[in-house]
Amino acid sequence: MPTNKTFTMIKPDAVADGHSGAIIKMIEEAGFRIVALKKTQLTAERAGQFYAVHAERPFYESLCTYMSSGPIIPIILEKENAVADFRTLIGATNPDNADEGTIRKLFAKSMQANAIHGSDSDENAQIEGSFFFGNVEQF
Repeated sequence: MPTNKTFTMIKPDAVADGHSGAIIKMIEEAGFRIVALKKTQLTAERAGQFYAVHAERPFYESLCTYMSSGPIIPIILEKENAVADFRTLIGATNPDNADEGTIRKLFAKSMQANAIHGSDSDENAQIEGSFFFGNVEQF
């Protein structure tokens, strides 16, 4: 059953480049309500835990190094049809293929440094949100 919440994370490149405010503004203007938000930095070990699903992939080590390279901003969002609507707002993983006006088209540098993460399912939104936030913060 679809939920009305999703998880996102503004990645180190976008935070370092000062795009967090503009990205958050786009999210809110698209009708999402911020339920929980914080600024933190992952260790390589914690990044490895978050991306454990990719552990066998060739890009896993570089992904963990990148995601622990600077502060990130994890956020839980709420809106009807949250996961699908948010995936549309952020655009394709590869910014070269992202639609005009999407977050990745505007702020991404590359496929890895693509400015923002967005959960791809209701189940993953719950898992990923719980990785960063407790129940009190999520509601």
